Amino acid sequence: MTVSKDEPMTATIELIEAGGRTLRVAHWRLNEPSDYPPILFFNGIGANIEAVSPLAERMTERGFVMFDMPGTGESPDPSVPYNPFIMAWTASRVLDQLGVEVADVMGVSWGGAMAQHFALQHPKRTRRLVLAATTAGMLMVPGNPKALSKMADPRRYIDPEFMNEHFMTLYGGMTKRPGSKADHVGRLKPPSPRGYLYQLIAMLGWTSLPALPFMDKEVLIMMGGDDQIVPAVNGKILNAAIRNSRLEVFEDGGHLFLLTHSDESVAMLREFLDAPGTQAELDRAA
Repeated sequence: MTVSKDEPMTATIELIEAGGRTLRVAHWRLNEPSDYPPILFFNGIGANIEAVSPLAERMTERGFVMFDMPGTGESPDPSVPYNPFIMAWTASRVLDQLGVEVADVMGVSWGGAMAQHFALQHPKRTRRLVLAATTAGMLMVPGNPKALSKMADPRRYIDPEFMNEHFMTLYGGMTKRPGSKADHVGRLKPPSPRGYLYQLIAMLGWTSLPALPFMDKEVLIMMGGDDQIVPAVNGKILNAAIRNSRLEVFEDGGHLFLLTHSDESVAMLREFLDAPGTQAELDRAA
C-alpha cells in the first residue's frame, strides 16, 4: 500500500441518506468498465475510510465501496443503537443508491462479522466473501488480554505516544514495509465516544456460527499468525464451519497484515476474486 496519507484519495466521497442514517460513503471506479463486481468493504471497529483507502486504491481493476459507521470518521453520531441486521440493511440501501446490484463482500476484524451478516442476510447481493482477521462473533477464542485492554483504550486513537508504545502489543506481526506504523497511525481519526460505544454493543450476543454451515458462497479467510487481537485459531473455526471456504494464514502477520503484507494480500485477493465462477455461482446468476 504505497499511497501516502498526504496524497488525496481518488475516491468519490459523499454523504448518503440510507436507512434513516446519514453516512459518509467513499466509492472508487463505479462508473468505469470492469469485468468484476465491486467490493463492498466493512471496516474494523472505530476505523475511518482513510485507514483502508490504500487497499481500494490498489484494486484498480474493480470498483470499491466503503463507509464510515455512525459516529466514526465523518459520519454523524448515531441517534439510537443499532445491530448487525440494521446495518446490513443500511448497507444494502447504500448499494441501491450507488446502482450496485451484486458485490464481492469483504470485512476486517469487527467488519468481518458485519460482512458475514451481510452475506447471510443478503445472499442474492453477495457473490464472494472475504473475511480478514475476524471471528464468528461471541463464540470465539479471545486474544491477548494485554492487547484487548489497549484496544478498548480510546487513547490509541488520539495519543500518538500511547500508540507508539503499544503498537506491537496491539497489532503484533513483523512490519515488513518500513513506515507502515506511522502511515497507519496518520490515517486514523478518532471515533466519537457514542459511535465507538454503539459499535461495541452492536455485536453483544451476536454469533454467525449456527448459520455458517448454510453459507453457499465461496469464502476466503485471511488471518495473521501473530495477531494479538484475533488469534488465527478463529480462522480455523470459520473454515471448519463454512463448507466452501479456504484459509490462508500470514504466519508472521499481525492484526494489520493487510497493511504490513500488502503485496501478498492484494495478490491473494485478486487470485481469489478473479477466479472463474463456480457452477453454483453461474446457476445463481442465470
